[in-house]
Amino acid sequence: MAAISRAIRSCAAASRRSMAASSKEVPADVARAAAAAAARRGRERDREGGRRVQWVFLGCPGVGKGTYASRLSRMLRVPHIATGDLVRDALASPGPFSKQLAEIVNHGKLVSDEVIINLLSKRLEEGEEKGELGFILDGFPRTIRQAEILEGVTDIDLVINLKLREEALLAKCLGRRMCSQCGGNFNVASIDIEGENGGPRMYMPPLLPPPQCESKLITRPDDTEEVVKERLRVYHDLSEPVEEFYRARGKLLEFNLPGGLPESWPKLLQALNLEDPGKERSAAV
Repeated sequence: MAAISRAIRSCAAASRRSMAASSKEVPADVARAAAAAAARRGRERDREGGRRVQWVFLGCPGVGKGTYASRLSRMLRVPHIATGDLVRDALASPGPFSKQLAEIVNHGKLVSDEVIINLLSKRLEEGEEKGELGFILDGFPRTIRQAEILEGVTDIDLVINLKLREEALLAKCLGRRMCSQCGGNFNVASIDIEGENGGPRMYMPPLLPPPQCESKLITRPDDTEEVVKERLRVYHDLSEPVEEFYRARGKLLEFNLPGGLPESWPKLLQALNLEDPGKERSAAV
């Protein structure tokens, strides 16, 4: 962890090499095989007591990266590091930096590489002090430059790219709510969309709060339709090339979410060649 942190900081101030990825796509069966091999390597390292997994979650804002990454982190006993949470923690801190950050976030813009890298570096240093082994990154890398920095300092085993239809993404983001008292996350959207090309309907039920939280729900300031659409546009423009970066290296597993968590979770585990000892089936945002 210390080596990763130091290298990220040094790379942040230096110009990086140009992207060396081939433009040729890796066939789907090869990507699935790579994903299964990565999952096996993670379990083998876990049994050996060494580094467990070093995975990355990609996907549009609101797709559910945090939900699935946090579940996998509990299963695999590695920390879930969400750069979105790092940014929100920084926003909550007093001072001029938080005000500058708020201006960027509230207009749906991507936070600069320098800021994200510094926040991540600090988090990795704190994890090292706690004795953490491995990680699941959520929200990083978002740009080719970030991917190159990460590629240069650590060996990412697997990159899981979550995909969801855009109309469902928009509804999910606009339905997100948080309890101002307990901090719980909920979603009031009930998504029921006709299947594409004769496929099955997509149904994602709401995750409603308990009675004691109903009157205390708040909406994130950046969860407006205008800002959400801008975030999706920015993602497609700047972050989709990151998918190609990892696809060319045989590390990308593309997973189309078929519905809500109860339907998607077991299928994701199957794609990762994992078994959930807890058999979790509860709903989440």
